[in-house]
Amino acid sequence: MTLEIDTGTGLMPVHVWEPAGGDGPGLLLLQEIFGVTDYIQDRAAQLAALGYYVVVPEIFWRLDDVDLDPDAPDLLDRALAVLGRLDWAAAVSDSVAALEYLRGRDTAVGVIGFCFGGGLGFNVAAVSSPDVLVSYYGSALPNLLDLAPKVTATSLHHFGDADDYLAPATVDQIVAALGDAEVYRYPGAGHAFDNPMPAFHHSEASALAWQRTTEFLSLHLPPSEDPA
Repeated sequence: MTLEIDTGTGLMPVHVWEPAGGDGPGLLLLQEIFGVTDYIQDRAAQLAALGYYVVVPEIFWRLDDVDLDPDAPDLLDRALAVLGRLDWAAAVSDSVAALEYLRGRDTAVGVIGFCFGGGLGFNVAAVSSPDVLVSYYGSALPNLLDLAPKVTATSLHHFGDADDYLAPATVDQIVAALGDAEVYRYPGAGHAFDNPMPAFHHSEASALAWQRTTEFLSLHLPPSEDPA
């Protein structure tokens, strides 16, 4: 279902997936630069099936003329152009508003983000202290490391060792700043390796990272009841 959340400066559309029992810990899922795609929706549905109440905000809602047709041959260029128009501070505050919506349900809350959303989730965790954070190859992380001391959530990070956007030396710097975070690096996996698009997908890394993600969430943000 789709709801609107009051951000204080407008109503942001968010998508919601409820667990079978209708209740469970809250998870804020933050999109890649391609928007709330079928892939992101599939991940949200899978998390709901595990017993989580999942909210996925439309982070690009403030922008006009966003055309991210998944079949467009220049999709990556379009997405990067959209990202170039994004107000990062507004994206953070909008995401925090969605996290506060989840907190209003009186449950533990976590953040999970992919690529653009992985960096955004790290920033959200620094300013709003969720219980857990899962970040997949957060593309903005190199510019956010000064926030690392403020990220107190138990956290899990995934990186591909063949990432063209986050070189191994850069990931080394990120890992050093993350302190006691749980970190995994995947040989042969490039950026966005969890995305099923053929240009990005690395099946072995995707499957292993997802297994680790669900185990991490089960341990640190356990569902309140077994899903049906």
